[in-house]
Amino acid sequence: MKHRSLPVAAALMATTALLLTACGSGDGESGNNDKIAGVGQGSETPEESASASGTPAGDKPDGVDVSLPSDMELVFDWEKPKDKNEAAAMDDAANFLRAIYRGVDKRTTKDAAVTAYATGDGLHYAQVQINEWIKGGWTATGTLRHYDAITRSAVNGKSVEVAFCADATEFFGKEIKTEKILKTKPSIEDFDYFKIVMVKFPTGTNLWQASKVFVETKATKCQ
Repeated sequence: MKHRSLPVAAALMATTALLLTACGSGDGESGNNDKIAGVGQGSETPEESASASGTPAGDKPDGVDVSLPSDMELVFDWEKPKDKNEAAAMDDAANFLRAIYRGVDKRTTKDAAVTAYATGDGLHYAQVQINEWIKGGWTATGTLRHYDAITRSAVNGKSVEVAFCADATEFFGKEIKTEKILKTKPSIEDFDYFKIVMVKFPTGTNLWQASKVFVETKATKCQ
């Protein structure tokens, strides 16, 4: 592996979404809690593409830099839907995740990518993720794979739910001071199921922002 969920004081608070309710009540759910992907809990007290995150169809979609260091790779192994809005929302859901890990790498929640691709509870989620990495003294390394994506549009066309699996078996936390990679044994905890509600930026551009994030941890459906 190399990720484990860590307890986070802040919670998403949102219990409803534009398109969905939080994931069901089964074991491993974290619909109301922020999830930290990539850190080994055991060693301390998240176009048709299979494209790597370091080089998304240009490192500056929407004019925003979402580039990542060469050892931090986010892969999106999914196909674009035919619907134009759903395809754009899917692209920017990927950019939202890139923005979080760019914030982790840059050690800030104020990177332009974070504020460009997130709003409301989605922005809160991103800020909590980044701050927990910063407080822990970690960065990330390895490959985080996303797959089995599906999209669903709201009737009004102003929001799209993007749901997908994430596999962190090759994604690790790394201590910044020592450069020690935090590895744990592969397990069901490496697999998460995400639902991200994307809303269209109101200026008429093709930019979509993550407004809500729901995570089912220990997702057997993703194995």
